[in-house]
Amino acid sequence: MSAHKGLWITLEGGDGVGKSTQARLLEEWLGAEGRTVVRTREPGGTEVGALIRDIVLHHRGDIAPRAEALLYAADRAHHVATVVQPALDRSEVVVQDRYLDSSVAYQGAGRVLDSAEIRSLSLWGTGGALPDVTILLDLDPAAARTRLDAADKPFDRLEAEKADFHGRVREAFLALATAEPERFLVVDAAQPPAAIAQTIRERVEVALRG
Repeated sequence: MSAHKGLWITLEGGDGVGKSTQARLLEEWLGAEGRTVVRTREPGGTEVGALIRDIVLHHRGDIAPRAEALLYAADRAHHVATVVQPALDRSEVVVQDRYLDSSVAYQGAGRVLDSAEIRSLSLWGTGGALPDVTILLDLDPAAARTRLDAADKPFDRLEAEKADFHGRVREAFLALATAEPERFLVVDAAQPPAAIAQTIRERVEVALRG
């Protein structure tokens, strides 16, 4: 992947940790600071991705774990090529809900596939693309489930998985953050949203200056 002038920020974590809220708050703050922001997500950040998102999250029936991993990787390859890289080349800030770390956690640890293979698949599909900053919103899965229950909306395929699945996903995310401390910022997602947002802004300010 070619060098870029912009800044690429991803938000990661289990379902119900508050990624969408923090992505919105970060977008608003960056915009107020005069930055041009592209806010996007995976899966579903493109027209093609929206079709894939419907399959992987809302398909009524089983999807083989390896097929699921390939679908996420296909969405990612197209998304980076058509949304992320062009925005970075324009020196814009990309704020993205989920990237390859989610595949390593969900399809690798959650589905008990080889995490290294899952990561390599996404890196191949995206030409080796990695974010500048990854914010991991960490929350006990039981607390996250309480939030999802309070939202009173149908669960998607991954949200509906059992507690042990979500436990493996959380541990995988934390292991990824430990392995790449220069890229990751781990934030306690049990804090008030405003406090979380402030912590994220402080890390992003450093990245913008760098």
